[in-house]
Amino acid sequence: MTTHAPAPYPPSWYAASVAPQPPQPPLDGDLDADVCILGAGYVGLSAALALAEAGYRVVVLEAERIGWGASGRNGGQVIFGWGCSEATLEAQLGREDARRMFDWSLESIRLIHERRERYGIDCDWRDGHCHVAIKPRQVRALHEWRDDLQAHYDYPLDWLDRDALQERLPSPRYLGGLYDGRSGHLHPLKYAFGLARAALERGVRICEGTRVTGIEHGARPVLKTALGNVRCDIAVLAGNALVKGVAPELDRRIMPVGTYIGATPPLGDLAQRLLPTDMAVADINWALDYFRLASDGRLLFGGRASYSNLEPPNLRWVMARRMHRVFPHLADVGFEHLWGGTIDISLNRAPHWGRIGQRNVYFAQGFSGHGVNVSGLAGTLIAEAVRGQSERLDVFEHIRHRDFPGGRAFRTPLLVAAMAWYKLRDALW
Repeated sequence: MTTHAPAPYPPSWYAASVAPQPPQPPLDGDLDADVCILGAGYVGLSAALALAEAGYRVVVLEAERIGWGASGRNGGQVIFGWGCSEATLEAQLGREDARRMFDWSLESIRLIHERRERYGIDCDWRDGHCHVAIKPRQVRALHEWRDDLQAHYDYPLDWLDRDALQERLPSPRYLGGLYDGRSGHLHPLKYAFGLARAALERGVRICEGTRVTGIEHGARPVLKTALGNVRCDIAVLAGNALVKGVAPELDRRIMPVGTYIGATPPLGDLAQRLLPTDMAVADINWALDYFRLASDGRLLFGGRASYSNLEPPNLRWVMARRMHRVFPHLADVGFEHLWGGTIDISLNRAPHWGRIGQRNVYFAQGFSGHGVNVSGLAGTLIAEAVRGQSERLDVFEHIRHRDFPGGRAFRTPLLVAAMAWYKLRDALW
C-alpha cells in the first residue's frame, strides 16, 4: 500500500512551546467501525470523545497530525456568538431559534471549561475579551450591538470609553471597547492535544498520516484512503477548509481564507503594560487585527487575511507595521515566529452543519472565524444526533446556504474583489 508520511507541524510559537506528541500509527488495511471521522481537529476530536464515552467504536482519520490544521494554529480567542450577526440568524430562523443559537454559543464556552476540568487539559486559559472601535461609526455600532444583546438576548456587556479602555489597553488607536468577561483565550494546540489524549484513553483509534481520498455513500458509508478503507454506520466530515473533493457539494459552500499570526520575543515587564488585565482583543474592521499575550509574555498579533490562497508579499513587514500602529512603543520589536493557516468561511458567515448522503454522513464547516469556540459544540451536537437526539442539529440545517458565485474558476477572484471594497471602506469611512 502507498504510505503517506504526515507533514511536520508548521513552524509556530504554538508548536515550539509544547512537548512533541507521540505519533499515532496510520491506518493499515480495512477496518469496520460504528463511526468514522475525517479530521483530528476540535470538531472531530469532540465528536469522537462524546461518542466513545457513549460506547461507540470510533476511528478518526487524519491526513497529517492531531491539531495540524486550524485547530492548532488559530488566534486562540474564544468569543461568544457566531461568525455572522444575530440579525442574519433572526432573518432566517426567527428570533426564538436565533436566541437558542446564541445561548448555545455560550454553552460552547462552558464546554471548554468542563473539558479542561474533566480531562485535566492545561491550555493556558485566560478570562476576558474586548471588541474595540477605531472610528466613530464603530463606536456607534458597538453601542447598538450592546443594546440589542441586552434587550433581546439577556447578555449584558461592559462598555469601556476611551479613558476606561486606556487602563486595560494603553493604545492610541482605539476609541472604546465592548468587554466580555466570559469570553477569553487559550493555547489552541495544547487544547487539541488534551482532547486527543482524552479520546485515546477512552478507546478512540486515531490514524495520523491517513488522508481520506473519497467516500462511498450507502447504508454503511465507506471512507477510502490509500492505506485501506473504513466501513461504518456513521461518517463525520470534520476537515473544513483543508478537505477538497471528498464532498464537492460541501466544497462549494465554503471559501478557504488564509490568516496570519506573529509572536514577538518575550516582552518581560513590558507585556503587563501592554495588556494589564491579560484580555484578548479584536477590532471590528472587516480586515481585522486581533491580539493577546502568550503565557510567557509574548504578544501574539494576528491579522492580514488573504483571500487569494497566496501568502501576501512582504508579510513580516506588513504584520509588524500593523502591530506598531496599535503599539507604537513596540517600534523596535519584531516577530520571533510568524505563521499562517486556513480557516473556512461561508457566504453568509453562518455555520454550515448538517447531514448528506443517506443522512448518515454528518459534517460541520463554515465557522467563519469563531471556530475555537463553537467547533466543540459542533462535535457535541453531531454526537447527540448520532445517538438519536437531532433536535439541536436540525436547527442548523434550517439555515439556508448558497454556493460561492463564480464556480471553481472565478469564485476566488470575485471574493478578492469584494474584500478589496470592504478594506477600502474600513480605510475611508
